[in-house]
Amino acid sequence: MAKLYFYYASMNAGKSTTLLQADFNYRERGMTTMLWTAAIDDRSAGRGADHAIESRIGLHATAHRFSPETDLVAQIVPLHAVSPLACLMVDEAQFLTEAQVWQLAHLADSVNIPVLCYGLRTDFRGQLFPGSAVLLGIADALIELKAVCHCGRKATMNMRVDAQGAPVIEGAQTEIGGNDRYVALCRRHFSEARA
Repeated sequence: MAKLYFYYASMNAGKSTTLLQADFNYRERGMTTMLWTAAIDDRSAGRGADHAIESRIGLHATAHRFSPETDLVAQIVPLHAVSPLACLMVDEAQFLTEAQVWQLAHLADSVNIPVLCYGLRTDFRGQLFPGSAVLLGIADALIELKAVCHCGRKATMNMRVDAQGAPVIEGAQTEIGGNDRYVALCRRHFSEARA
């Protein structure tokens, strides 16, 4: 029976890199995969469709894009019927809706497609993203990827910073950005920076 996996971490832990390596491993063995990522993250728009999922170390791949309105079952099952999928991989899984996470669980449980989701656990305030909360609750396997704080400890928090590098403690939960907007920190340094 297929499983639903959630690979989670703070920023800069290599989530997209790990997804792209897993995709490569499947494809190298002649297996068909399907990649999805959040439509809200459009940072790669100027670099072309082949950069829909892009890691900080330069790896990239094309991917389907989901928005809150996307019915993943309706999109994936017809394609799976034509070309059976060995694995479905979702980047930026924190942006999934609760309903979409349950759709992915259905694809694993009833359609027998392994589903690997990669995303942030918490936002810049230390609060769970809706998609991550459901994944943490129902995924068959939870795998934490490690990032490193400047002190050498495991980074588990995502601190949003302004243009001068000062902590931002208020604002919308979602603001797309990379190293220019977020710093991965251990809980201690996250708390100290926000004090």
